[in-house]
Amino acid sequence: MLGLPKSAASKRMVGIPKAIRPVLAEHMSRFVDQNPSALVFPGAKGWPLRRGHFNRQAGWPYAVRAVGAEGLHFHDLRHTGNHLAAGSGVGLRDRMVRMGHDSERAALIYQRQALGADEAITSAIDARVESERADSGDDDDGSAGGLVTAG
Repeated sequence: MLGLPKSAASKRMVGIPKAIRPVLAEHMSRFVDQNPSALVFPGAKGWPLRRGHFNRQAGWPYAVRAVGAEGLHFHDLRHTGNHLAAGSGVGLRDRMVRMGHDSERAALIYQRQALGADEAITSAIDARVESERADSGDDDDGSAGGLVTAG
């Protein structure tokens, strides 16, 4: 018995990126029973995977070795997806629904980690200033913006 989700937010539908659909379809055809309630990632006997067994002995060590990513933990995949979602530009509530977060605090952790967000903001400000300067005739060729410590 799998039990109930950790929270109401955990039970949700999410889109699957086109890039992984062929691999998922192949996995489903090879390893997943046709029963609609079948597990997508079943253990060898069709039962739910046990975390410790999966992480130490079953498929995960072989998978990370095969792709040259030893040291990668299974939960790192969730972190990567959440990090990419944070950098996508969609709103916080939409990301919370996709990630299954009940609290803004959990979703904001990934937002702070979104690489390039500050650079994108800085570039947008630079573009706006340049546009305003072009409109006003100010042709100051000062240095481009850069990151500084604030606060």
